[in-house]
Amino acid sequence: MTSQPTPAPADTPRMEQFRRIIQNPLKLRLFMLRSLPMAYLAGLRIRSITVQEATVTVPFKYLTKNPFGSIYFACLSMAAEMASGLLAMMHVQSGSPTSMLVVGLEAEFTKKAVGLIAFTSTDGAAIAQAMAESRATGEGRTVVCTSTGLDQAGDVVAVFRITWSFRAKK
Repeated sequence: MTSQPTPAPADTPRMEQFRRIIQNPLKLRLFMLRSLPMAYLAGLRIRSITVQEATVTVPFKYLTKNPFGSIYFACLSMAAEMASGLLAMMHVQSGSPTSMLVVGLEAEFTKKAVGLIAFTSTDGAAIAQAMAESRATGEGRTVVCTSTGLDQAGDVVAVFRITWSFRAKK
């Protein structure tokens, strides 16, 4: 028995509106200041966002450094979580209200994180499928999203696996 490939999620007008708002530098800063103040202070930025993937960057600077001359792991995890969380927030816009919550986190650190680190999550299709199933059944679904952090040289510095729980609201 072969598994069917997950079809690419459809882009809806509400998802496009979310993407336009979140890619506007002023609106993004206001959103982060209101909803994610630590991400704002740390300097997280959205490099790109599509229905399938999102990339978020975190810089090495005074507020993100640790005593060992690299980016503090909590700042790395903020960027990794934000990459998959933006995909989830965008897919919430595609239908009936759905709650989302991080229920697990696993990380591997492979290289010292200095400079600008870009975390990319490519789990848009899995998130869309889990939300569709939850909306259809009313039951919760979980998705393990992988966010891979690359430095400016293209080397992997960290890989985060964030488990999201989605449940359609009644």
